[in-house]
Amino acid sequence: MLCRPRLTSPAFRRSLFKAWRNSQTCRPRCQTARSISGLVRSIAQGPTEPPLLQHTIPQHFASVVSQHGDRPAVIARSPTAIPNAFPNLAPDQLPEALETAYTYEELDQVSNRLAHSLRSLGVKKGDRVAVSLGNCAEYAAITYAVFKLGAILVPLNPGFNAKQVSAALNHLNVELLIIGAITDLAYKPCRGRSNLPLLRDIVPDLESGRIEAPHVPSLRTVVVLDNTPSHPAAEFPPLSSCRSLIPFSILMDGSGAPVTPDSPLCPSETINIQFTSGTTSHPKAAMLTHTGILNNGALIANRMGLEPTDSMVVPPPLFHCFGCILGYMATATTGAAILFPSPAFDPLASLRMAADHKATGLYGVATMFVAMLELIGAQSYLSDPLIPLKDIEDFPNHLRKGIAAGSSVPESLMRRLYAKIGLQDLVICYGMTETSPVSLMTAPSDPFEKRTASVGKAMPHTKVKIVDPLDRTRILPIGERGELASAGYLVMKGYWGDPEQTAEVMITEPDNDGSVSSTTWMYTGDEASMDSDGYVEITGRIKDLIIRGGENIHPLEIENCLFQHPLIAEASVVGVADEKLGESVGAFIIVHKDVEPVEGEGGEGDVLSLESTAKGRSEGKKTLTRREIREWVAKHLSQHMVPKHVFWVDEYPKTASGKIQKFKLRDLAKTLIAQNKG
Repeated sequence: MLCRPRLTSPAFRRSLFKAWRNSQTCRPRCQTARSISGLVRSIAQGPTEPPLLQHTIPQHFASVVSQHGDRPAVIARSPTAIPNAFPNLAPDQLPEALETAYTYEELDQVSNRLAHSLRSLGVKKGDRVAVSLGNCAEYAAITYAVFKLGAILVPLNPGFNAKQVSAALNHLNVELLIIGAITDLAYKPCRGRSNLPLLRDIVPDLESGRIEAPHVPSLRTVVVLDNTPSHPAAEFPPLSSCRSLIPFSILMDGSGAPVTPDSPLCPSETINIQFTSGTTSHPKAAMLTHTGILNNGALIANRMGLEPTDSMVVPPPLFHCFGCILGYMATATTGAAILFPSPAFDPLASLRMAADHKATGLYGVATMFVAMLELIGAQSYLSDPLIPLKDIEDFPNHLRKGIAAGSSVPESLMRRLYAKIGLQDLVICYGMTETSPVSLMTAPSDPFEKRTASVGKAMPHTKVKIVDPLDRTRILPIGERGELASAGYLVMKGYWGDPEQTAEVMITEPDNDGSVSSTTWMYTGDEASMDSDGYVEITGRIKDLIIRGGENIHPLEIENCLFQHPLIAEASVVGVADEKLGESVGAFIIVHKDVEPVEGEGGEGDVLSLESTAKGRSEGKKTLTRREIREWVAKHLSQHMVPKHVFWVDEYPKTASGKIQKFKLRDLAKTLIAQNKG
């Protein structure tokens, strides 16, 4: 899902979009009268079929268990150590990779046990239960345990530090926290971060046998999942010595009997609070309902063609909408299996899981797919491949379905996925946390060009429109770029405890059909255009627009161009302050593993030294220069889009769901340029 809106006061919007409006006045208007489908304005309504489910999540889960009880529901693996990751350990001391599998009947039973145990700890309907875990079978089960009680699941990013965790718990008055002893780290299997310092910061006395949290007065109970066997280098004392903490294993001792909540559940009630994922520095708590989450998952499954026989490898995290709704809720409403290859993203584990289980589908954001393709590309150079080459060659025979989301997916990447992995029915989803989350989606039956160059059409029971950001009452003609908004069952109830921010992005407007009815629209802050058939193209974040000497440049156009360069693995483009032009183009480049970036060309705007850059040329490697990058952009786009600044980097600052945090890149560019001048 793309990043959430950051548009504040009307005055701020006016100043932000002044240049945006200027760029639209010179854009040729499309001939809307010739629209084949009849769309003249950029507003579309999704299908009315299939009908919306009127159940709560536990009610629908019970029906799935009755139909598919003996089918696999969840298969999860603990992290697997990369060879030579722990040179000081003997082979028999390395962590053993374990696989846990639940059928739907088993998942139902385990979640019942956990629910009864949580109730014994005082959890009741409406209470917020915070969970800070990686993708694992325990997380999958605790999700339904919380839902069955009518409590509110609050997923926390396991990478949060003590200050962030405390702020989240305080904001929601959380009384119970479930957390792993070790936080697994993406790309670093079995080398996790101990949460002991974090817990001591929140609960200074872990040995007293009681919870006293001076910084989080509401906190009453902390449950810890002991995952230390998978992390030989991380330090965490035996839980038996931390008497203030409750081992997760004790929760498994609860009764397996059916669970009855304190009072009947209602589909319109909040059941999940998601913190926006932080592509800016101010996440907020979006309140999502049974109706929103359940139907979004079911409708995603329907459009992508999920069936009970499918098995989907899902690396995106469960604490994010991508993992828990596009992944878990879509499979759980269908009777399909969800496969978690590792607690945190590991490209090798993801490919191994797909190969070992002959999975039919694979999920990922663009950066995850790039990492997996890089690994596949490296196999031919290894004398002892990490994955048998025959398994990679077999991927197109069983890997067909999947979802790409989280950020823009370049067309060139989609084509590489088709060619290397299969995924012929791969679809793109667009949305935001605040819309439960998916509002637009492609379908396997869409024309190829629409599946690679758009984010699809409106989902069932959903409206979308493109408006003038300076006058949101004006719906733009087909083909013009403006701000995207969506409406329907999927819109959140609001931000918890933040009516002002809610009012800025959720606006109830009268319908323009002559009736007295009205619709609540969620404004995204994304710039988009709609064609005459209702397909929507995301052209970038309005606030990320680069204004260079009065010319408006969309970073996504440059990123897509750079991504097609054969030596570039990833590219992210931001605006950099410029004394002469106002802003100039800055490109952060990650090269392929067999490529060496060349320093010291001395071109205008070059930063001659970066800490993360490989130094010099390595024998036998291809090389890439800043001049070649600029010439590539000039050849394929135009001169004013050529990056003035090119920065070599090894990785991007990202949210845990894989979105690039461009506000951090802009800060980094400013720092590096200042250092170079000094």
